[in-house]
Amino acid sequence: MNLNGHEIARIVGIIVALGLGGMNQAGAQEIADRADVSGTWAGTLDAAGQELRLVFHIVRDDAGQLSGKMDSPDQGAYDLALSAVEGREDGSVRFEFSMAGGEFTGQLLEGGNSIDGSWSQGGGRFPLHLERTDAAALAPKRPQEPQPPFPYEAQDVEFENPEAGIRLAGTFTIPAGDGPHPAVVLITGSGPQDRDETVFGHRPFLVLADYLTRRGIAVLRYDDRGIGESTGDFAVATTPDFASDALAAVAFLKARPEVDSEKIGLAGHSEGAIVAPMAANRAGDIAFVVLLASTGVNGRELLVMQAKAMNRAAGLPETVIEQRAEVQESLLDVVASAESDSVAAEQARAILAEAGLAGDAAEGQIRSLLSPWMKYFLVYDPLPELRELSIPVLALNGEKDTQVPPTENLLPVEEALLEGGNPDVRVEVLPNLNHLFQTAETGVPAEYAGIEETFSPAALEKIAAWILERT
Repeated sequence: MNLNGHEIARIVGIIVALGLGGMNQAGAQEIADRADVSGTWAGTLDAAGQELRLVFHIVRDDAGQLSGKMDSPDQGAYDLALSAVEGREDGSVRFEFSMAGGEFTGQLLEGGNSIDGSWSQGGGRFPLHLERTDAAALAPKRPQEPQPPFPYEAQDVEFENPEAGIRLAGTFTIPAGDGPHPAVVLITGSGPQDRDETVFGHRPFLVLADYLTRRGIAVLRYDDRGIGESTGDFAVATTPDFASDALAAVAFLKARPEVDSEKIGLAGHSEGAIVAPMAANRAGDIAFVVLLASTGVNGRELLVMQAKAMNRAAGLPETVIEQRAEVQESLLDVVASAESDSVAAEQARAILAEAGLAGDAAEGQIRSLLSPWMKYFLVYDPLPELRELSIPVLALNGEKDTQVPPTENLLPVEEALLEGGNPDVRVEVLPNLNHLFQTAETGVPAEYAGIEETFSPAALEKIAAWILERT
């Protein structure tokens, strides 16, 4: 599900190996250089017949220090922090991406607008020629992103989560006309997410909030704890912590005169669709819940299911799919059964080494596997919370979702809701939509960035119409 990563298996490939590229800000690197490598550089890597575009964004601060980020547009990976940036007096250039053990080295050519060099990773070296380019020209097309002026009011807001002792920051959009209005809190998927759930160059929560607010529904979306302008430590948080944050958002809405306090709902995407029922049951007075790409199995089952679905959609042979699944199952079993994190790390390191992954890339995987969030997620069963929901529920999954396959997940979600005696349940698989609710060909994450559509208009209409019917 964005369960990576945000999702867990969000980006898989030569650049980020087996894991999700980090979105941390790159630290400034001490250098003694004279070459001008600041700016945007782009080129195409030919790795064993697979072409991948790489883009490097290099900045120089007032003290002359360099830092940078990298994009891999064909993999939907953006803003990956470079761990080192060097441009020396002799024209030699080095961009290091230690998270995946990758490095670009080259020579700045005469004129200063191109670099001849190579990309090294995993023992391989591949030619890569970079040209200085205009960053704006490389920006992906996102025609659905709303542009001002807006026919509603948008406020940057902050609210406290006293239970956690943190402050959350977000955007509150208020429909035109007399209130009070029905309202909904948007809850992001797994991994560190901003208020717009920005991923693969898309901002789905921005598009969803705009659509709902234009239809008369107030919307609150917020940065995850420790992300953007919100305080707190994301790295130690688990799913119940995110439910606590969602309840703090509900409390904020209840205090707003523009909102009808009896018509506040929760809408969660991916992991957010696990958080929403948990928060709704704790609150006891939520009006409705919208589940987008909701899971119906525990995390271990989902991650194995997810990997198989994505590899199958990518056209890999069944033998390869099963081999990769065996490695993944071994890693997940280590996390679940090892007597300590140190023992688990040692065993996971051996499994990854046998699979051909070592160094920084392997260590990044191990840290992710042993995080508090992952250990909670692997064993959490979402069905008991669903059985407790007695309020209206809309559950939508995309037919081509390879991160939360609909057949294996939506059926148990529906069964759990009905077993609990919920009188108002609507469950639907939307044709041709992927995990992000884009119209897709295969549904694999590699497509996400290349699709111009951010959120299917048909899905937007279903969500808005259903909420308005209940409020």
